[in-house]
Amino acid sequence: MSFTHTFDPTSLREYDIRGIVGKTLNAEDAFAIGRTFGSMVRRNGGKTVVVGYDGRLSSPTLEQALVEGLSACGLEVTRVGRGPTPMLYYASATLKADGAIMVTGSHNPPDYNGFKMMMAGKPFYGAQIRALGEHAQKGDVVPAEKGSVRNIDLRDEYVRRLVTDYDGGDRKLKIVWDNGNSSAGEILEKLVAVLPGEHIVLNATIDGTFPAHHPDPTVAKNLEQLISAVRDNKADLGIAFDGDADRIGLVDDKGEILWGDQTLIMLARDVLKTHPGATIIADVKASQVLFDEVARAGGKPLMWRTGHSLIKSKMAETGSPLAGEMSGHIFFADKWYGFDDALYAGVRALGIIARMGKPLSAFREALPGTISTPEVRFDCDDHRKFKVIEDVAERLRKAGADVSEIDGVRVNTPDGWWLLRASNTQAVLVARAEGRDAAGLERLKDAIVSQLEQSGLERPDFSGNNAGH
Repeated sequence: MSFTHTFDPTSLREYDIRGIVGKTLNAEDAFAIGRTFGSMVRRNGGKTVVVGYDGRLSSPTLEQALVEGLSACGLEVTRVGRGPTPMLYYASATLKADGAIMVTGSHNPPDYNGFKMMMAGKPFYGAQIRALGEHAQKGDVVPAEKGSVRNIDLRDEYVRRLVTDYDGGDRKLKIVWDNGNSSAGEILEKLVAVLPGEHIVLNATIDGTFPAHHPDPTVAKNLEQLISAVRDNKADLGIAFDGDADRIGLVDDKGEILWGDQTLIMLARDVLKTHPGATIIADVKASQVLFDEVARAGGKPLMWRTGHSLIKSKMAETGSPLAGEMSGHIFFADKWYGFDDALYAGVRALGIIARMGKPLSAFREALPGTISTPEVRFDCDDHRKFKVIEDVAERLRKAGADVSEIDGVRVNTPDGWWLLRASNTQAVLVARAEGRDAAGLERLKDAIVSQLEQSGLERPDFSGNNAGH
């Protein structure tokens, strides 16, 4: 029987495949992903693929169809079951799989779902995802051949490996965890049972409707429950996950949020003790404070493009032991496997905090102060967004501005810096600015507005509250 399939064009993203279940994504798409990705694995000389799925209501159905598509390529398919995305990455690394696919909607609303993929131990993204779509449309797949399917339970092994790198000594911390009804629920339950200290777990049950709050720890509103619990219980810190637990959020003992770049500073100082001079990577949205603090700690700060696949690839290229994004993706290659894992980052953070000898708030308060906008996202047509960035970059170059074009434009001025970039996953432009004081921040925002107006765009809404940082 011949095979062809056309995906909804909005579902093939830069870093993954993602859509609204029943509208732009369904079981037929899942089968087609398996059939096409599986063919690409076979043609790459591979024969084994591991598959996992998150806690969303649609995930079991999509996973079943995906496995059928992979199996039809004659592959050996290993199902690791329901769990966090990093457990699937762990399976891929330890089983040395030729391919890996996680069925997950990550931090998106409950009616979304998607697929994160790896091939030969590396992220599968960008041109590879576009090629997958083209192969499916043409029916360019290997001849149908029945493969094998097995189920394995890696949960206990994964938890044992997570705990191996806890290095907090004898100090017992009190920790509040907000699982956010994420797919890490069962793993987290096993993890807190073996970690030292006192553990309070919120929203432990895996629930794809996310009844407590939206599972995105970079949004302050989603951390309100955790902040209250940390203060009420006089805890040493709080840890939150996103929907598939590859992103982490931290709250200190005073109930104040540590943003992704602040968390990375804490982790980087520790890693650089055993890797002096190492390259530490962060995305273009990170504070200048991060890059300065990494250099001060003896590391080589490297600013790179936003996107977990891009960061992972850059880590492998540079031999970096640690990287992170403002979005809460933290990547350890020091003692770990180079992928983003919020559970592992949590274990490492606990070890550092236990050894600190002072509260986490003292670390945060000692960082140089800045004032910044939140990440401001505003609509811009998919076909136009990159052209806007090109035009802005050209004007800035002509004006002799101090500008980095690694990912959009990041402009340094005496007041601080501002960023304008095109999202790789949505029809939006993203702006951010960080100033040394309130007056400077206003001037930075005016600079962004001026550039947008010159490109015929309206002033974005910066009213999402300036954040002290």
